[in-house]
Amino acid sequence: MDNAKTKRKSQWKFLWFCIFCQLIFPAANAAQPIPQKSEYQPLNSSSSQLKLINQENGHVMMYNGLLNVTFSSPGGMVTGIEYKGIDNLLDFHQKESRRGYWDVVSDKPGKPGTFESIQGTTFKIIAQDEDKIEISFKKNYDPSLDSNNTDLPLNIDKRFIILQGHSGFYCYAIFERLNGWPELHIGQLRMAFKLQKQLFNYMAVSDTIQRLMPSSYDREQGHILDYKEAVLLINPKDSRFKGEVDDKYQYSRDNKDSHLHGWICQEPGVGFWMITPSDEFRTGGPFKQDLTSHVGPNALAMFYSNHYTGETLNGLDFLTGEPWKKVFGPVFIYLNSGSGNGEELQEALWKDAKNQTEIETKKWPYDFPVSDEFPHADQRGSVSGRLLINDSYINQSQFPAKTAYIGLAPTGDEGSWQLDAKGYQFWNQTDEDGYFNITGIRQGNYSLLAWIPGIFGDYKYQVEMDIRPGSEYSLGNLVFTPPRNGPTLWEIGIPDRTAAEFYVPDPVPGLRNYLFDNHTDKWRQYGLWNQYTELYPDQDLVYTVGISNYSKDWFFAHLNRRISDKEYVPTTWLIQFDLRNVIPFKTYTFRLALASANYAHLQIRVNRENSPHPHFTTGGIGRDNAIARHGIHGLYWPFSYSIPWYMLVQGRNTIFLKQAQAGGSFDGLMYDYLRLEGPA
Repeated sequence: MDNAKTKRKSQWKFLWFCIFCQLIFPAANAAQPIPQKSEYQPLNSSSSQLKLINQENGHVMMYNGLLNVTFSSPGGMVTGIEYKGIDNLLDFHQKESRRGYWDVVSDKPGKPGTFESIQGTTFKIIAQDEDKIEISFKKNYDPSLDSNNTDLPLNIDKRFIILQGHSGFYCYAIFERLNGWPELHIGQLRMAFKLQKQLFNYMAVSDTIQRLMPSSYDREQGHILDYKEAVLLINPKDSRFKGEVDDKYQYSRDNKDSHLHGWICQEPGVGFWMITPSDEFRTGGPFKQDLTSHVGPNALAMFYSNHYTGETLNGLDFLTGEPWKKVFGPVFIYLNSGSGNGEELQEALWKDAKNQTEIETKKWPYDFPVSDEFPHADQRGSVSGRLLINDSYINQSQFPAKTAYIGLAPTGDEGSWQLDAKGYQFWNQTDEDGYFNITGIRQGNYSLLAWIPGIFGDYKYQVEMDIRPGSEYSLGNLVFTPPRNGPTLWEIGIPDRTAAEFYVPDPVPGLRNYLFDNHTDKWRQYGLWNQYTELYPDQDLVYTVGISNYSKDWFFAHLNRRISDKEYVPTTWLIQFDLRNVIPFKTYTFRLALASANYAHLQIRVNRENSPHPHFTTGGIGRDNAIARHGIHGLYWPFSYSIPWYMLVQGRNTIFLKQAQAGGSFDGLMYDYLRLEGPA
C-alpha cells in the first residue's frame, strides 16, 4: 500500500514537472518532425577542419568550422543549417522535404501540374579532402519499373559542396534524359529554402527593393484579391503593414539583375543569401524575369519557369525518346553576420553580400566541382569582337553599338534566345566603343545574337559558332543594319524592350505596397490594370504627334475597358499625325515593337476606323501575364507593316490601334516602341 502511494506521488511529481517545463520552455517543446538532438549534433566551433558525418538516424552532416549543414539521406533534402549559435536557420516546423529542397512541376497522365520534391535514392561521397567535400544524392529512372508513367523520366544528381574557410555551401544538379524515355513536360524547376519565421523578417532583393516584411500569418489572415498570390493585409501583427498589398511577383527581377537576394535576421545579426554567379543555365536569356525571395520567409533559385513568357517559351517539353542533359548551378548559399541593429546592420550585411556576389562572379566558372558535366575554365572557349551599327538615318557613318547585349545561345533565328530553355546561354555587354569579350563558353554549337538599347530589332551573326575547349575566336568588326526603309517621320517611346518610359498611374487607393511609393519601379504596384478604365471611362486614349508627351499621355498598357465586375469591351487607341505631303506611288513603313502580350489581338487600321477588316493585325498572341504579375515587360514582339501612299492623306492622319480581345482584366499588351518611316 505504501509502495503504491509512493508510486502515485512520484507520478504526480513527474506530471507537475512536465507541465512546468511546458510553461517555462514552450518553444523547446514545440512539435517537430524529428527531435532536434537526434538530428543536429553541434560540433566544437573551435575546430576548422572539414568534417563529413554520416549519422545513424538517416542524416548526413557537412561541417567546416563556420557552419554545419545537415541533409536527409539518401533523399538529399537540406534539413538543417547551424550558424552563429542558431541551431537551425531553416523552419524546422516544416517537414524535412519542405525546408531546403529541389522541386519540379510536371504533367503526368491524368495529373497536370504535379508538384513534387526531388528525392534522391542513393547517397555517395564524390570528393573529400582538407579543402572541400562534395556529396551526391541521386535519383535514377528505370522505365521497366514505370509501366504507368507515374515516375519522373529523369536521372537527377543533386550535388552539394562545402569548402574550407567559406561561409556557405554550393548547390548544383545534373538532369539527364536517355533515348527511348517517355515524353515529359516540365512547368517549373527550382531550389527553395524556407527560413525560420521567428528570426528572418527583413528581405533584400536589390539596393532599392528591401524592407521589413509582413509574415506568412499576416497573409493567411488577409483578403485574397484578383488572384491568390495578391493579398490585402487586414489585421497584421505589425500594424504598419495594415492596408498593404503583398504579392510575391512584386519582387521579380530580370536574370541580368538577379544575382543576389535573401533575408536578414535582426537578433542575432545574420544574413541568408542566394547568390547566382552566372546566368548560363537559366531560362530565356538576360531579360527573362522570375521570382526571387518572398514572404514565408522563402528564398528561391529559379532555374526554369514560364513566368513572364507563358507557353510561347520553348520550354522543357520533351518528345518520346528525346535525350537531354543539363547542369543547373552551382549557386552559393552565403551566410554572414554583423553587429549593431536596424538600418546599420541591414546596410552592413547587404553590402557584404554584394561584395561576396562580385567575388563569386569573378570566380566563374568554378574550378572545384568534380563532375565532368561541369567544365572548368580551361575546358571552355571565348569569343571577342566589336559590334557596329549601320543606320544612315541616325549617322552617316557606322557607329559603335554601346552597351549592347550580345551573347551566344543555341542555334536559331534573330531573337530566338528569349524562347530557349533547354540549352546554355552566355551573355555580356559591349563597352562604349562596341567591343565585347564573352568568356567561359561551354563546348557546343551556338548562334551569336544581340540587341541594342535604343535600336529597333535583333541582330544575328550569320556564321554559326562551333565552340571547343580552349578555342578563342576573334571576330573583328561586326555590322548590324537595323530594320529601316526610310527616315523617321515620328516615333513614340524608346526601343528598350520595356514600357517603363510610358505613363504609370498612381496605385489604387487602399491597394498599395508602400515600398514602391515614390519608387522608380512604380509599375510594381497592384491593380494598375484597373486604372485605365478610371482614366478613360468613356473615350479611349488619343495621342497627337508633336503635342502629346508619351511619358504623360501614353498609358503603359493597352487594356480593355471594364463595364461591370466581369465584363470588358475592346478599346481603340488613336495616333494622330500630320503629313505635309504624301509622295505618290511610294511606300511608308510602320514599325511596332511590343514589350508584352497576354491574350492580345492587336488590329491596326489607317484612316478608316470602321473598315470591316483591319489593314494589319498581329493575330492572337501572348500568354506572358506580365500585366498581372507587375512586370513592365514580357516577351519582345517586333512587327513591320508597309503602308502604301494611297492610304495616307495630306494633313491629318490617324492610325487606330484596337485591342480586340476582351476576355478579362489582364488581357492586353504593352508597347515598347512605335515609328512611322517615310519612303527611302
